[in-house]
Amino acid sequence: MSTNAEIFARREAAVPRGIGHSTPISAQRALNAEVWDVEGKRYVDFAGGIAVLNTGHCHPTIMAAVRAQMENFTHTCFQVLLYESYVTLAERLNKLAPIDGAAKTAFFTTGAEATENAIKMARAATGRAGVIAFTGGFHGRTHMTMTMTGKVFPYKKGFGGAMPEVWHVPFPAAPLDVTVEESLKYLSFLFKADIDPARVAAIIIEPVQGEGGFHQAPPELMRALRKICDENGIVFIADEVQTGYGRTGKMFAMEHYDVKPDLITVAKSLAGGFPLSGVIGKAKIMDAADPGGLGGTYAGNPLAIAAAMAVLDVFEKEKLVDRANHIGERITTRLKKMQQRNDLVPIASIRNVGAMIAFDIVKERGSDTPDAELTKKVTQKATEEGLILLSCGVNFNTIRVLVPLTAQDEILDEGMDKLERALTA
Repeated sequence: MSTNAEIFARREAAVPRGIGHSTPISAQRALNAEVWDVEGKRYVDFAGGIAVLNTGHCHPTIMAAVRAQMENFTHTCFQVLLYESYVTLAERLNKLAPIDGAAKTAFFTTGAEATENAIKMARAATGRAGVIAFTGGFHGRTHMTMTMTGKVFPYKKGFGGAMPEVWHVPFPAAPLDVTVEESLKYLSFLFKADIDPARVAAIIIEPVQGEGGFHQAPPELMRALRKICDENGIVFIADEVQTGYGRTGKMFAMEHYDVKPDLITVAKSLAGGFPLSGVIGKAKIMDAADPGGLGGTYAGNPLAIAAAMAVLDVFEKEKLVDRANHIGERITTRLKKMQQRNDLVPIASIRNVGAMIAFDIVKERGSDTPDAELTKKVTQKATEEGLILLSCGVNFNTIRVLVPLTAQDEILDEGMDKLERALTA
C-alpha cells in the first residue's frame, strides 16, 4: 500500500498543478462523517466534499439504490432513450422547489453546467444577453461561469479575457463593509452607465455565498432584486449549488425569503456524491430553448438519478432539514465559547444559516483585520489533529464547516474538540 507522501509525489508528476489540493490526505475509505487515509489514520470530516455529502459518505440507502440501478443499465443518454427515473425525480423537485406556478427541471452533470445552462435558458427566454452577478460569488470554472464568479484568485488568474456582457455588483455583508443600500446604488449606476436593464437577461445570486465566505444575502436585497427583475423582465436566478438540499435548515435556502426566484440551480448534495446537477424553474422559461439546445452526453446519468431519488428518501426519513438546524445551533454555541478564550486564535463574525457555518480568523481579538496566513496554519493543524477542515472567503481568512447532516452528536463534539486544538494559539 502506498503512503500519503508517495501518492502525493506521484501526483506532482501526473496531475496539473492547477488542480489544487487542500490537504495532504489520500483517502482509502469513508463512512458517514469519518474518513480513513491510506495509512489507516482516521479523520472527522468537517468539509463534506465541499457540501456534496449532506447525507454523508456511503449512506446505505443511496448505495443500495445505485447498486440496483447498475443491474439494469448505467447509461443511455436521456436525449436518446427516456427512462422513468429521470422524469420521476424532475416531478419530485418541481413540487419541492420554491417556484411560482408550473415548474420543470432539467438535469446536467456539474454545478457549472447548471449555472451556465440557467443563463442559456434566461437568454433564450428574454432574447437578451446581459448578466449581473455579485462580487465574492462563485458560479463555476467554465469560461462563462468563471466570468460570473466574483473572485479573481485562483479562479480567473491567467485564463485570459472574460466573456462579454457580464457585470458585478458589490455583495452586501457587514464584514465586507458593504450595505444593501450601497449595492443597490451601484446597480442603479450600472443601469445608467453601462447597460440598459432592457438588455439584461438575468441576475444571478447565491442566497448564501459559498467561496465568498458564507455571507447570507439580506432579505431586503432579495426583495429589491425581485422587484427590479419584475419591472424590467429580467430572470432572477438563485444559485443553490452549495446551499441547496437542507444545508441551511430549509430544503432550499430561498425558502428563508418572502420572494421566489425564476430559476434555481442545484448540484453538490443533490445525488449524495454522484455527479448530478440541475436547473429547476418556471416552465415558460425552461421551455424557451429549442429541442437539442440543452442537455449533454452524461446529463442526468441513471446511476446519479437513482442516487438522487434515494437522497430525497433519506431526507424525509431521517428529517435532515431539522437536523441541519440542530447542528448549526450545537456548533455555533461551542464556537461562541471558544471566541471568549484568550488562549485560542482570535476569531470573529461567527455566522450560520442552519448547518452552513463559518467564522473569520483575525489578527487581533476584537478587530476585523483578516489573517490569511494564520488561517492556513489552522487548517494545517486541523489535519494533524485528524480533522478535515476548509477555508474560504474573499480575504482567505474564513473557516467553513460543512459536516454531513447525518453526523452523530458525538462525532460533532469530537470534531469540535479537534478544532479547538487546531485553534490553540
